Amino acid sequence: MRAQFVLSEIGVGLRRNLTMTFAVIVSVALSLALFGGSLLMSDQVSTMKGYWYDKVNVSIFLCNKSDAESDPNCAKGAVTDDQKQQIKADLDKMGVVQTVTYESQDQAYKHYKEQFGDSPLASSLTPDQMQESYRIKLKDPQKYQVIATAFDGRDGVQSVQDQKGILDNLFELLNGMNWAARAVMALMLVVALMLIVNTVRVSAFSRRRETGIMRLVGASGFYIQAPFIMEAAVAGLIGGTLACAFLVTARYFIIDHGLALSQKLSLINFIGWDAVLKYLPLILATSLLMPALAAFFALRKYLKV
Repeated sequence: MRAQFVLSEIGVGLRRNLTMTFAVIVSVALSLALFGGSLLMSDQVSTMKGYWYDKVNVSIFLCNKSDAESDPNCAKGAVTDDQKQQIKADLDKMGVVQTVTYESQDQAYKHYKEQFGDSPLASSLTPDQMQESYRIKLKDPQKYQVIATAFDGRDGVQSVQDQKGILDNLFELLNGMNWAARAVMALMLVVALMLIVNTVRVSAFSRRRETGIMRLVGASGFYIQAPFIMEAAVAGLIGGTLACAFLVTARYFIIDHGLALSQKLSLINFIGWDAVLKYLPLILATSLLMPALAAFFALRKYLKV
């Protein structure tokens, strides 16, 4: 097979079906950009889970005088010194506990003022209204229930709260958004495949005379199919290249020079460039093989070769 002939036929096919070729490029670029974005989102969620679950604390909030009047869990009154010492001693004996930090009412009030000092409620609060607490770092964040079972409902304990539950809600939301992106990606891939099949068939129909002559002179089926398959592959590869360029651009401008510089998002551990670069070859390979295979199977039926 002469490479020059195949290349000339590819150029002819792309020029004859320029509009449909452009549609294929755009649909492939969008679908693969969503594909890469969903993979990166999965990596980001996994990184955030590892980062935040390692910092998860379980908090045991102790009853104060205000709670004794309004909270059924504190019906026996505010926590006593003996109760605090017993809670601390029991925590120190538990094998799942890594560290225990005590926070007094004054410390709790100071932290609240630092975080919510601008709220109207902050001006009306006093230190004696805040709760003392024990902040517990677990060796395994999954074993929160051990702490909850041991201390929930105990005299002097107002509540046991696990920060992991709050994080789980956030990660469920992120995973839901990720699956939504994958659903849109799947839809775009179907659209791209349909466009590729139609483009190839239109191209084959417009050159039916040439392919008929090639059959008469004994050309093989692959020789006849090759230019059409290459046309689809070239269009797909252009789309894949655009998808890679979009992901790299988005990472550079949106993350590196946008979100990563925001003080409000300074606690988010963003994935690095290595995570982006490792998916680019996969995207390019998919953009090359997917259109080529779609064109191959479409031509087998259409050209009957």
